[in-house]
Amino acid sequence: HNLALEITWTVIPTILILIVFVWGFRGYLSLYVVPHDAMEIKVTGQKWFWSFDYQAGASTVNDLVVPAGKPIKLLMSSQDVIHSFYVPDFRIKMDVLPNRYTTAWFQAPEVGEHNLFCTEYCGKGHSEMIGKVRVLTPEHFAAWLDSNAAEGQDLPPAEYGRQLYTTKGCATCHSIDGTIKEGPSLKGRFGKQELMSDGSRVLVDENYIRESILNPRAKIVNGFQPVMPTYQGVLKDRQVDALIAFIKSLSAEGEPEQEGQ
Repeated sequence: HNLALEITWTVIPTILILIVFVWGFRGYLSLYVVPHDAMEIKVTGQKWFWSFDYQAGASTVNDLVVPAGKPIKLLMSSQDVIHSFYVPDFRIKMDVLPNRYTTAWFQAPEVGEHNLFCTEYCGKGHSEMIGKVRVLTPEHFAAWLDSNAAEGQDLPPAEYGRQLYTTKGCATCHSIDGTIKEGPSLKGRFGKQELMSDGSRVLVDENYIRESILNPRAKIVNGFQPVMPTYQGVLKDRQVDALIAFIKSLSAEGEPEQEGQ
């Protein structure tokens, strides 16, 4: 029995543990307590892209644009399965869940571009669910936000729809040159009869296209899987109308394809 030795090997480790605890707890608070002046951006994960909605009315897909030096709060949810929002350069990683909100925050100190990944296996297109975080100066960000909020107002509907086809992720699954991807090509579809998986035929008109965008599992084209996510709440009515105009213009540009392809 040595009282001095026992007190020493009890007190010193206890002090070290308390130091590590306080150090770690401060890091935890810094990671999870969002600054009161943070700018909130709504993040939606779905197969297989990220969409970002700003309070000023702007929206983007796979391209998170933020100002340098400003705390950014991400309010995240999923439209389908579990995803995971991961930006290695900012050391943030958070699961994105259906029917529930999760949050994360970061502050980018300098102008630049950073990779964005999904790190939760979410199906066939998981490896393609990548994007960028673009950090702009506060002045350039304010100009970008104004221009994006007024996106498409000075464009003809079909041209605006062509722009949305790229920026909203439609090109991931639907080609416009007849190539078959995860979904049917959009070329030559409008005005034709489409064979459904249940054996019925549907006229590809404005109502069918709108339903396919907002409720894609209502009618499944023969030969394809029901993997398309809903764009309900992602696209505004004006944007849906522009996409319809764009798809109609594709039928006017060339020969239609065979039905059921």
